Amino acid sequence: MYREIPCIKVDSGKFTTTRHVVVDEVPLSLTVNGRNVMTAMVSPTSLEDFTRGFLFTEQIIKSIDEIESMKVEKTAVSVMTKNPFKIVGPKKIILSGCGGSSSFLDTKRLPQITSSFTVSPELIIQAVKLVMDSELHQLTGGVHVVGLMNQGGKVCIVEDIGRHNALDKAIGIAIRNHVDLSNTYVVSSGRISSEMVRKCLVANIPVIVSRGATTSLAVEVAGKTGLCIVGFARGKKMNIYTNPERIEGYLP
Repeated sequence: MYREIPCIKVDSGKFTTTRHVVVDEVPLSLTVNGRNVMTAMVSPTSLEDFTRGFLFTEQIIKSIDEIESMKVEKTAVSVMTKNPFKIVGPKKIILSGCGGSSSFLDTKRLPQITSSFTVSPELIIQAVKLVMDSELHQLTGGVHVVGLMNQGGKVCIVEDIGRHNALDKAIGIAIRNHVDLSNTYVVSSGRISSEMVRKCLVANIPVIVSRGATTSLAVEVAGKTGLCIVGFARGKKMNIYTNPERIEGYLP
């Protein structure tokens, strides 16, 4: 998932030849029912779980049981569904820094969160510390980390060069293990975008937390669909942007 490459380090005007660790980035091609539907720039790990999560959050499948077969060959994945005639949308190109092609989301067509899940600020802070303790993140500074958590602690923690890819991997692991996503929350090292929000809505994950910022469109969409967004969760501080009733201790 990473390698050492040569570089020249500059410190106080002094040039030194050395080596530095960088993360791997590869193009992953996905074919569904014989049709190439996506090429994504990803970290070359957990490709099957990424595929499961991507198919689920893109609503190509509604459950893992709809997958008839999956074959992985290096950086190409081929999937057959139980409905081989299912129409799949146009091919997408997903860049590691992006993760979606939608610039506008119609909230009337998005799922609403159906969950009574709440979480305490104390659990959120513990979860952020756990997620940010990623050895690969500290070693390279070049990956995003996403943790899927519940009241009992960690469901899974995954890393990828793209935060959207990492979220798909986490969701893929969850549906493979039949986790009830309505009782989970996401912790991300990266910015909360409208695409991250959309994926949580499809998966019925009621809370998403970031150590960093969010966007105005993410807040707008989440506010109308029941998703709680928490940003800048650092130390003992955090900002709650939408649906604060999901954070224990909040009094309107």
